[in-house]
Amino acid sequence: MKLADYYHVLGLNYGASVAEIKASYRRLARKYHPDVNREDKLAQSKFIELTDAYKLLLKVVQISGNPNPTAPSQAVKPEPEFKVKKDSPPTPKVTEKPPSVTVYPPLSAIEQQLKWSSYNHLQQLLKEKRFARAIALMEGLAQRIPQDPEIRQWHAIAYQCWGRHLVKERQLEKARIYLKKALKTDPHNRSLWAEIEMDFQRMERMF
Repeated sequence: MKLADYYHVLGLNYGASVAEIKASYRRLARKYHPDVNREDKLAQSKFIELTDAYKLLLKVVQISGNPNPTAPSQAVKPEPEFKVKKDSPPTPKVTEKPPSVTVYPPLSAIEQQLKWSSYNHLQQLLKEKRFARAIALMEGLAQRIPQDPEIRQWHAIAYQCWGRHLVKERQLEKARIYLKKALKTDPHNRSLWAEIEMDFQRMERMF
């Protein structure tokens, strides 16, 4: 996941201030907290993703020494460890090349409506265990809006839910295919990797 994706997870533009990052995280964390959404797997996964994005962005801001990346840095510069002679030529400053960041254009109003209506539909389909329909829904949405990291996450979760159901049905070879599809769809989702690792361990115990 690119740095811009972490800002997008929190609903922020690239370069948001610390105050904006904290305010957005508090607002979204209350909405997706596991205590509020005990049976909503998507919401719980979203909460973990929000927390990971929040921690990473705070580290990025701290490393830059600037509480607001869009404003000039006001960090206090450390004193040099040695004194430079007056006759010495000035030491050239080495500036680090900023990380390459891909900024995706914001979704249009129609795309936002499609995205969240699909999210609500996906929740209902997973609750009813209509996994094939849920996968078809997310495959279509991913083709329509391929750049959205949340849609990529939901797509992977649909594959994982179907794979986990197949494990319970002891259709292990088919389950393996869909669990691997989940990892391939959202390869940087650490919480997804942890859950699927447990699914594979469960399969090994069945052999």
